[in-house]
Amino acid sequence: MEKVAIFVDVQNVYYTVRDAYGKHFDYNRFWAQVTAGREVVKAFAYAIDRGDQKQREFQRILRTIGFEVKLKPFIQRADGSAKGDWDVGITLDAIEYAQKADVIVLVSGDGDFDLLANKIREVHGRLVEVYGVPALTAASLINAASTFQPIDQTLLLR
Repeated sequence: MEKVAIFVDVQNVYYTVRDAYGKHFDYNRFWAQVTAGREVVKAFAYAIDRGDQKQREFQRILRTIGFEVKLKPFIQRADGSAKGDWDVGITLDAIEYAQKADVIVLVSGDGDFDLLANKIREVHGRLVEVYGVPALTAASLINAASTFQPIDQTLLLR
């Protein structure tokens, strides 16, 4: 059975799906699709923690589905801008699990991950499936992936 490790950039998915479709990503439907006939080695959902009740409920749902939720605190800078991305954490975890899985699934449209996808394919010889909103996924990431799976109406909450 093919082994899969899943890495979801929750903030990226939230904003790209919202901006492109005005809806929310269906994590249950995604899970069913990506794990069908596969053994899940590990599944991470990387999020920013603002500490509100609605967000805690969402994190509980992710855990119930099968994700380990990794949280970073939301940081508001003095100039009004915000910080809270998981790029380095996702990269480190994906490199670690490239040794343990046949397929690395990355859910993000962030072009910064093109280097990661290339490294996993070329150095570790693993397949890299990228899920992203087509219009908002960096071309460099699409090109670096073994396969690109568009997040479209089939993966949205109805």
